Amino acid sequence: MAYRFPSDEWIKELCRILNESEAYAEAAKNWEGDFYFIVEPDEEFKETAYLYMDLWHGKCREAFLASDPSAKDPEFRIWAPYGTWKKVILGQLDPIQGLVTRQLKLKGDMIKIMRNVKAANELVKCCARVETEFAA
Repeated sequence: MAYRFPSDEWIKELCRILNESEAYAEAAKNWEGDFYFIVEPDEEFKETAYLYMDLWHGKCREAFLASDPSAKDPEFRIWAPYGTWKKVILGQLDPIQGLVTRQLKLKGDMIKIMRNVKAANELVKCCARVETEFAA
């Protein structure tokens, strides 16, 4: 079954895959922090989506599409246009490289993220395992 990106079903499937991944559990065993992954509109996708994830010691404790961005006040907010997120999910853009080149923008402690590059890379590998359907 394919999951439309971005959607509540997509982020929940990513959470399930993360929780089954031994590689992610090992890489993120010391990580504590939650995120809003903010998908901004572009030519392909016409709305803004807020995907929330609570990541804690190699597990995803909670994940959902937030209809109200004030629902949570996460430690990190990463935002980019839809097409940029699509490149990250498809493995065409390394997320750390995306942050360094400002293709992905960050509100939060960049040093903390840089200390956890392996966890970020494993998270993206898990994204690639979600059967994803993109906007036409």
